[in-house]
Amino acid sequence: MIDKLEMFIALAREGHFGRAAETYGVTQPSLSSAIRALEDQLGVQLVWRGSRYQGLTPEGQRVLEWARRIVSDARTMRQEMRAARHGVAGDLRLGVIPTALTRVSRLTGPYLARNPGVRISIMSHTSTEIREGLEALQLDAGITYLETEPLGRMREVPLWTERYRLLERGTDATPIGWAEAAKRPLCLLTPDMQNRRLVNAHLAEAGVTVTARVQSNSTIALLAHVASGGWAAILAEALTEGFALPPGCVTRPLVAPEASHRVGLIALERDPYTPSLLALLDEARRIAED
Repeated sequence: MIDKLEMFIALAREGHFGRAAETYGVTQPSLSSAIRALEDQLGVQLVWRGSRYQGLTPEGQRVLEWARRIVSDARTMRQEMRAARHGVAGDLRLGVIPTALTRVSRLTGPYLARNPGVRISIMSHTSTEIREGLEALQLDAGITYLETEPLGRMREVPLWTERYRLLERGTDATPIGWAEAAKRPLCLLTPDMQNRRLVNAHLAEAGVTVTARVQSNSTIALLAHVASGGWAAILAEALTEGFALPPGCVTRPLVAPEASHRVGLIALERDPYTPSLLALLDEARRIAED
């Protein structure tokens, strides 16, 4: 039953029998057979079928909620029994907003030191992708903004406060107002990124709007444009720390308005947590208390 439910979750996530079979590591006929067997066991039709996948029936939507809960509990049980024998171990999937990637080791470094049996996969995602990934059981935890968008049924642990800086060529490192920064030829993150929406809001608060001629979902691309000369970028402060800035460039604190947003660790609200996730939440709390 657990295997069938996991395949059903994969099908709902991918919306395609072939892709779902590939992600689960079985043939398409095997996955289709498992879904039909699950329907027979439950006595309801779960999937609208035609020449291709056409979505879940109302019963399928309800079964999907149960499937996620049951599969999550089964994974927790297996990891808890493994931890009872060998200590905290296993794989943990962490989704991180791009602007937090340079600080994620503040959490994962001490966590891995305390739990040598754990392996972490760190993936860059938007705040929306993190929330959806947690709900679909594709992620175990996420690092994202805590106050700017509704997170739903999540456990939250604040980690740090995000502030903003203007990166440009020059030597003047004094604070600069948002309105003045808007006069620069800016390259910014794309509008689907929560950081960009926050930047737009702060610019609007300063009474200005910006149409960026260069947009990217990669901060590396923004840094490359600033380094080439003639461009400036508004970046999260974390992205300007601990790494060498492009030659001849400087960062300037952005003021008027003073802008900041809390960033933290989130996980679906549930009980119990897997031992590895519970240990991660405990580590986050230690960081938050420092």
